[in-house]
Amino acid sequence: MGSRLLVLCFLLACIPSILAHEIAGAILGVDGGHVIAETDENYVCATIDWWPHNKCNYDQCPWGYSSIMNLNLSHPHLAKAVQAFTHLRVRLGGSLEDQVVYGVPSLKLPCHPFWKHDDGLFGFSRGCLHMGRWDALNHFFSQTGAVVTFGINALYGRKKSKNSVWIGPWDSSNAYDFMKYTISKGYHIDSWEFGNELSGTGVAARVDATRYGKDLIKLNGIIDELYKKSPSKPSLLAPGGFFSEEWFSQLLKATGPGVIDALTHHIYNLGPGNDPNLMKKITNPHFLNNITETFSVLNKTIHEHGPWARAWVGEAGGAFNSGGRLVSDAFIDGFWYLDQLGLAATYNTKVYCRQALIGGNYGLLDKTTYLPNPDYYSALLWNRLMGKKVLSVNNAASPYLRSYAHCSKGRAGITLLLINLSNTTSFIVKLENTMNKEDLHVSSDVTSKEGSFTNGLKKTVSWVGGKASLYGRLHREEYHLTPKDGNLQSQTMVLNGKPLLISEHGDFPRLEPVLVSVYSPLYMFPSSISFVVLPYFDAPACKF
Repeated sequence: MGSRLLVLCFLLACIPSILAHEIAGAILGVDGGHVIAETDENYVCATIDWWPHNKCNYDQCPWGYSSIMNLNLSHPHLAKAVQAFTHLRVRLGGSLEDQVVYGVPSLKLPCHPFWKHDDGLFGFSRGCLHMGRWDALNHFFSQTGAVVTFGINALYGRKKSKNSVWIGPWDSSNAYDFMKYTISKGYHIDSWEFGNELSGTGVAARVDATRYGKDLIKLNGIIDELYKKSPSKPSLLAPGGFFSEEWFSQLLKATGPGVIDALTHHIYNLGPGNDPNLMKKITNPHFLNNITETFSVLNKTIHEHGPWARAWVGEAGGAFNSGGRLVSDAFIDGFWYLDQLGLAATYNTKVYCRQALIGGNYGLLDKTTYLPNPDYYSALLWNRLMGKKVLSVNNAASPYLRSYAHCSKGRAGITLLLINLSNTTSFIVKLENTMNKEDLHVSSDVTSKEGSFTNGLKKTVSWVGGKASLYGRLHREEYHLTPKDGNLQSQTMVLNGKPLLISEHGDFPRLEPVLVSVYSPLYMFPSSISFVVLPYFDAPACKF
């Protein structure tokens, strides 16, 4: 009875808003018989960066003390945030990665932090990771169940030439001793990544693809040597940069099979964080579709030149230069972020790393309070509900209704992700199984025969207030996400009408669905996001 009352209260609260907007029908066809792509188990990933507190953009310094070097690992919110995912993939890397040396005993350089330096990459000096800090980080990862990807300095030993090109072979000595230390301490690294944004034209530095390939072959040999007695060998990732078809193709040709396990590319398709049109871009479905060419051409490149490799999004923050304040850390960013997770998965992307877990304006956690921003809950719901297998969705509705389908995680049936980018239109969604053209609603479905939104709403309300019956036993689970007070720049996420807030005792909120009869219409409110779990959907492709 409690969950049915919650449904009733939620629907009644939304009635004024629904009736005040345009209402449109939408038919979605999901094929439960075929898998079109598949992600890794730990698809959701978040980064921790090297940026120090005095990294600033647009008269803001949004990083605070959130870097790999100084993040407060003992903060209770941080541990709880990571543990909530059970095994969150964490990628350690970023722009200053290729200026990091490792403070192992053999290091002949002073081990000091980054400081402002005009002649250094990105305006900073070389920095050093103390092994005491590395010990503390690995203790934290072990305690929280994190799956670790670490980015290795790929410029060590090279010399800067003209036009930001770095030449000469990579000096592996410092990385070798660092990896050897890591193994000696029993620290588990799931994957080593080589370099950050050195591909193509680079960002502040670049390396020739053939030279890069030779160094990757060397690094792969080091991993083989150091891990020969280990029960499992970490994966090798590269290049951690922006996609260039020619450069990535050359890299795969230079390395050949058995070297690179995954190609990692970065996405900042929203432009600079101070763009006044940032919110318009996020809510424009045609703009969001532009990135599909990158996914498509990368897939083609892998198929033609390196079918042994997989595609990863190694870093994606939407807007570069630390993201946009009160956009990247607000509800509206979920339209971009969840759409990216859905879209990338359909192109067989195995892992998607969000920049950042904490730090900048795009942190999943606030850099000062360590409290979750809205996208944290979006990531957590995806991680809990969306399984590895991706299903096709035929969406003949408005382009402002974005839709994705996966086999449900750890259970029968499927889970839909629906994103309504429109702030003026509600959608009544009708779902079909295109495997057998089966209509998932009963014959009296109001969206197709009665055509009355009000009658459909009455039918739903009468069910939730009535006695348990077949309708009550055959239910779906709905997670409706909206911004507090309807403000898209709110930093408070609302789930099924209830704000998601940390308790006074520091407990994270429970993410609970409302239960709705499978025979009831499915409503998508303006400017909202919904996960819908359908345990009774006939999907042979999802059987274990």
